[in-house]
Amino acid sequence: MSVPPDKLWLDNEAGPLLRPYSLTNGRTKPTAKLTLQSMVRSTGRLAPERIEPVHAKMLELCQFATSVAEVAAHLRQPAVVTKVLLSDLIDWGAVTTRVPDDVPDREQLEALLLGLQQL
Repeated sequence: MSVPPDKLWLDNEAGPLLRPYSLTNGRTKPTAKLTLQSMVRSTGRLAPERIEPVHAKMLELCQFATSVAEVAAHLRQPAVVTKVLLSDLIDWGAVTTRVPDDVPDREQLEALLLGLQQL
């Protein structure tokens, strides 16, 4: 079956057209220490004049304190890619970060998992 060339890029099952690490220029290590629970928030300071669209989207998502995990989910990108890109924004002073005070410990998470398994 022949598919018109303009329809080849519309297959949702094919995945993103841009590979994740092309967004980071191949970088795999964030410059800032971030966890999935780290909260990030825009500082209101402007990033460099010309930022990538993904950085602009991140700034939009971070208008209010948002976890790294949430940003990754909204962007549909792997966590490490999101951390590298958020590190750019942190380095530019456009985003600030903090670890939440109420992060559950391992015992709490295991108790929660056990309770869920018993449902």
